[in-house]
Amino acid sequence: MSPRPRKGERSINLQEAIKETAWQHIARYGAPALSLRSIARALGITAPAIYNYYPDRDALVTALIIDAFTSLGDAQIAACDAFPPHDLIGRLYAIGRAYRQWALAHPQRYQLIFGAPIPGYVAPMDQVFPASARAFGALVSVVEAARRAGTLQTDSFPPLIPGYEALLEEWKLFGGDADILSLSVAVLIWARVHGLVSLQITGNLPPFGADIKALYEYEIASIERQFFRRDDHSG
Repeated sequence: MSPRPRKGERSINLQEAIKETAWQHIARYGAPALSLRSIARALGITAPAIYNYYPDRDALVTALIIDAFTSLGDAQIAACDAFPPHDLIGRLYAIGRAYRQWALAHPQRYQLIFGAPIPGYVAPMDQVFPASARAFGALVSVVEAARRAGTLQTDSFPPLIPGYEALLEEWKLFGGDADILSLSVAVLIWARVHGLVSLQITGNLPPFGADIKALYEYEIASIERQFFRRDDHSG
């Protein structure tokens, strides 16, 4: 006979069960329909019991967003670390591929953090920013390494608008040290791959005569050609 779980273990198990049930409801009904009472009914617990963990719907949504960003960050960092630090091109491709793979494996999580907003919900940035910055840290680190090595091609990059110094300093606390130029280039790179992934997940990608995987690889290659100059240590 298995020993009964201790109180702390039961709390952790119930907290995870609440979040897992929430993901199931999001997949079935959409994020805007998420409610604590429906999750409580699905788990066979009372509404006050779920309020012990999440006082309202927004608190649960925030926890789900943080978990999603954390999972994305884990995937990005693992993909990046699979290549040696000097192989920036290898890291770039690995990060790009891992981004799409994670999104396809977790479409509800992807759409919750990047898709249409939930009516009435505003993400508390002080809680969400650390996980979101970490999720993009791998890409920013590759761009920053190329800048420091002198292989980042940004001659025609638009002039940066002043006033973002405070945001950059906050970024460094959670996403790693980087120049504002590197952060800006990384955001543009993300926007390009994000567009293709989002269109694929929502079923809105027009037929280009090539399968989406080939099209995605083509886009990563075009990003490489535009921003990264190969040298003897690029892999």
